[in-house]
Amino acid sequence: MSSSTLDVPAVERLVAAAVAAPSLHNTQPWRFRFDTDMPAVYIHAAADRVLRHIDPVGRAVHLSVGCAVLNLRVAAAHFGWEPVTRLLPCPDRPALLARVRLAESVRVAPSTGLYEAVWRRRSSRYPFSGRALPSDLLAELADTAHLEGAALRFPGRDDTERVLRATREAEWRNRADADRAAESRRLVSSAHSLGLPSAAVSPQDALDRMPMRDFGAHRHPQVLPARAFETHPTLALLSTAHDRRTDWLRAGQALEHVLLLATRHGVRASLLHQAMEWPDLRRALDGLPADGPRQYTQMVIRLGYGPEGPASPRRPVEEVVEADA
Repeated sequence: MSSSTLDVPAVERLVAAAVAAPSLHNTQPWRFRFDTDMPAVYIHAAADRVLRHIDPVGRAVHLSVGCAVLNLRVAAAHFGWEPVTRLLPCPDRPALLARVRLAESVRVAPSTGLYEAVWRRRSSRYPFSGRALPSDLLAELADTAHLEGAALRFPGRDDTERVLRATREAEWRNRADADRAAESRRLVSSAHSLGLPSAAVSPQDALDRMPMRDFGAHRHPQVLPARAFETHPTLALLSTAHDRRTDWLRAGQALEHVLLLATRHGVRASLLHQAMEWPDLRRALDGLPADGPRQYTQMVIRLGYGPEGPASPRRPVEEVVEADA
């Protein structure tokens, strides 16, 4: 890729990397516009992919777009650009969430292995082994989140149980809420939505300890296989010092950076987002651990060693790219 022009193949490579990012229910709530003169990439929220019951304030949309921004930054650096990111660049255009200017790089960036991880990262909702993650890796993951303006905390056993209880409560509420359940089922069953592949339907914990989201399949319990999940899961709480739209976007970049680093080290991950969807349950996690500074929890990440999850489908580049800005 030339660092002075942004041609069609370059655009396709950047967008392909960006849309490989995770998003709530695989909604992929982003659209891209390119200014080939600057050059720059503008990332907008896609209003038609908002989950109005599950994500009424759009926090998860911002996290998802933040993940896509991080992937775009990684791809830009890999191909010789210096990505310069500005969040919420136009106050009068609230749907414009980020601009990434592609400055000419004056040096060759060392390979971090993150670009390769973009294509290998996927959520694994299967049981993990009981093997503990090395303490130095946990520290590296925390440092990575800090670089993106977020914090990554690893709760102890008691606090982990509190997180699991909050997640179970949220999962129960989601199943009982007719609007949310219908919205979830619609994403999975609609022939016109990418949704989640059938292979990605989460198996359920035979001992009912690990609250895995069922993506609406509770209408047909027989399709949810029961398996034995890890007894003492490794959970991480991703949080920010404030809870503004910019914080959500930073949290998304931190989340994806952590996930890519974990992938590079052979660690699987899945996201336990259920408690984030209920304000009271999310607030209950903000105070963990009790002796630390108050943080706003943005995501619960489950980490471990285990089988690779299936790849979720992605929208073609032409569906998410618009004309030059």
